[in-house]
Amino acid sequence: MPDLDYALNPYLGCYHACTYCYARLYTRIREVSENWGEVVAVKTNIVEVLKKEAPSKPRGVVGLGTITDAYQPVEATYLLSRRSLEVLLPLGFRVSIQTKNPLVTRDVDVLAAYKDRVDVGFTITTLDNKVASFIEPRAPPPSERASALKHLSERGVKTWLFYGPIIPGLNDGEDNIEALLKLAESTRSDFYYDSLHVKPFMSGGHVLAPYANRASSYDWRGLFNYIESKCKEHNVKCLPGFARNNPSLSIRSFIKPAQS
Repeated sequence: MPDLDYALNPYLGCYHACTYCYARLYTRIREVSENWGEVVAVKTNIVEVLKKEAPSKPRGVVGLGTITDAYQPVEATYLLSRRSLEVLLPLGFRVSIQTKNPLVTRDVDVLAAYKDRVDVGFTITTLDNKVASFIEPRAPPPSERASALKHLSERGVKTWLFYGPIIPGLNDGEDNIEALLKLAESTRSDFYYDSLHVKPFMSGGHVLAPYANRASSYDWRGLFNYIESKCKEHNVKCLPGFARNNPSLSIRSFIKPAQS
């Protein structure tokens, strides 16, 4: 994932309700974490706080949506992510966005105007709508995400594709990898990949339990080597998303404190 100095999350909770998402484990609001996918908390004063605090902060890279997708459906109403961009970018901050929602293309005017300071990554675990609807039940269809990726790339915005989590037996097939790499190649996008990070909630009757059980004995090294060899074939810059198959590390481990 792109190196970050700051994390900005206008929303807590995620309507996408992805079955593999462990952000619920790092969400302080109990109502949100215990009803993942059903409750989204809105930080209605976040733009005002940014206006007061950002000018005095050392300039760096801000990750927009590091815990929860910053382009929740309610972003269409609240505009917190767009308004945050309008505060941060003119001040000289860089912004890195990761999302599943084509709604981000609404802000292409801002993104293109500051294309030297922004990058946008789409999480696309598969281009198979049936598989996607199983693991990401309320997220926009992968075809729409792919179209949005192409649109931003065509407007000159730096883009990347996040292939993760890779779930053994669901989206680890060679055809899927080939299709995603072709998409990355055609959009000049960097390609990040990451294994399934198995968490305690993925046990018992959880829909991912059978797949999570396979992860501990899965040949991750072999798969990663295959992915990297295919990246070379497609001339795509290929990088591990987080630490390689180390489920003990959370997303917080990759947010660096700003250096004064």
